Amino acid sequence: MTAPVPTRPRRLAYLGNPEAAVPPLRALAEAAPSLDLEVALVVTSPPRRRGRRADPTPTPVGAAAAELGVPVAHDLDALGEADADGGIDLAVVVAYGRLIPVDLLARVPMVNLHFSLLPRWRGAAPVERALMAGDDRTGVCLMEVAEGLDTGGVWARATTAIGSEDTATALRERLSHLGADLLVGWLRGVVADGPGVAEPQVGEPTWAHKLDRADLWLDWDRTADELHRLIRVGGAHTTFRGEPLKAWAAEPTASAGDVAPGTLVGDVVATGGGGLRLVEVQPAGRTRMAFDAWAAGARPRGDERLGA
Repeated sequence: MTAPVPTRPRRLAYLGNPEAAVPPLRALAEAAPSLDLEVALVVTSPPRRRGRRADPTPTPVGAAAAELGVPVAHDLDALGEADADGGIDLAVVVAYGRLIPVDLLARVPMVNLHFSLLPRWRGAAPVERALMAGDDRTGVCLMEVAEGLDTGGVWARATTAIGSEDTATALRERLSHLGADLLVGWLRGVVADGPGVAEPQVGEPTWAHKLDRADLWLDWDRTADELHRLIRVGGAHTTFRGEPLKAWAAEPTASAGDVAPGTLVGDVVATGGGGLRLVEVQPAGRTRMAFDAWAAGARPRGDERLGA
């Protein structure tokens, strides 16, 4: 069993790590005084080096918490230790990225902001999987933290359209701010009227498994629209003359002609359906650059194929 959300929470903890978890933390800290709430603790991963010689740097959530003057811990045990200071009434989880032990769920009430319209895209990469699948909308759910993966009931949800040029980065940022508003609005309702009842998820679940390098391979036998969506996820890659080449921006266009998929005709790659004009690429060991700048140095021949 998981601990129920209290009718009148006072002391909150916040669990999160990446940049996408910062806007909800800031919104919570800003709204807390007017709701007679206190953000008493932030739990985030320890600082780590971003380069071989760099000093350890905090997570984006850790840096924001320090700026806001909220105590920071790097271990879930801190939630139990907070009992000495009056306890934690409710923990908010946003992109924390770690499994929470069942015994802790039984002691500390928790809610989670998840960046999908559950039960679609349960799991680690909901934004990326929604883009790759060609979904025309997505959203954010405030849900119960249950023992199963993203299976808890939903307290509130908000929806947004996925634009034809949305990247995973842009979409995640929009969902982060949408989730911040959703969280604060829900807490206002809890303070005024209690938490109410979370609605069970309805429908067939789909799974947003974590992406690996193979998921981002540009298979030129696929259609231009599919490949464009993959590029918008970020990190999509192919090869040129046997060397890695990433594609960061592109646009579907008319067919490149009667040539094999992967053939580069000017700035357009032939695909299994239509052509894909490359706009921004990144060769191995270099920074991102306009396709024309890359082509001026690489000088691809008319019969060369990407990914060959």
